[in-house]
Amino acid sequence: MAGTLEQYVPSGVAARLQLRYADDSAAYLDVFYPAAVENTDQALPTVVWVHGGSWVSGSKDQVANYLRILAAKGFTTVGVDYALAPGETYPTPVRQVNAALSYLQRHATRLHVDPSKYFLAGDSAGAQIAAQLANAISAPAAATAIDIDPSIKRSQLRGLVLHCGTYDAALAKFSKTGVLWAYFGSKDFMKDPRLAQFNVARNLAIDFPAMFLTAGNADFLAIQSYLLAEKATSLGIAVDSLFFPASYQPSVPHEFQFDLGSDAGQQALARSIAFMVGRLR
Repeated sequence: MAGTLEQYVPSGVAARLQLRYADDSAAYLDVFYPAAVENTDQALPTVVWVHGGSWVSGSKDQVANYLRILAAKGFTTVGVDYALAPGETYPTPVRQVNAALSYLQRHATRLHVDPSKYFLAGDSAGAQIAAQLANAISAPAAATAIDIDPSIKRSQLRGLVLHCGTYDAALAKFSKTGVLWAYFGSKDFMKDPRLAQFNVARNLAIDFPAMFLTAGNADFLAIQSYLLAEKATSLGIAVDSLFFPASYQPSVPHEFQFDLGSDAGQQALARSIAFMVGRLR
């Protein structure tokens, strides 16, 4: 993924790599921003991106070039690594991304982070982690349920950018793959009471942030994004979405947003940026 995006990365993007945000072997993050702000005090709206990989694989490296592309549009972007299952289980990644936000708060000036203008973003499993952390930031009960003291206030979180995520385990086709077995540490995960918090679509806080949602028409998880959009809209939460009719060709697969050689990928990038710019007004 990172290699295929390299041709789209513009010049003039600075990076600070492998910054340790907590005392954990997996707790590292990368920061990207326009080189023009280097050696200045300029702070930029900040996108904190959680990578996908079904909670058992992946790393921030796979989204690094995408974050460079976003940074060139006038953002500080942050790729966060987190501990993978089965080595660590739910809800460790949610807590770790919260710790990453705390690190960014403490080092905002040197990293060109505007602490009043955060966006949480993610793809696939990372979208679920980002959405669940947003719920914890938005509702004290949701934070208490997973033993999190949110690192930022709800007023600092301007919105979410969620690509191809999972938001309700009952609709996910993971029961035979071992993915959620690994993440929850139990084959009987569907009876785990913690699933109520994991299922963001069933547990949305009234003060949940506005979001931009995408999913492809050939994405096996597309129903997840449709459900989240429907539930959020019913609660009066602002939703901007990019979905594709069944007849759309060529078909749009899971994680299509990283294919910037496709029209669908270009649409997702442009719409993501437009959504975030709109939330800054």
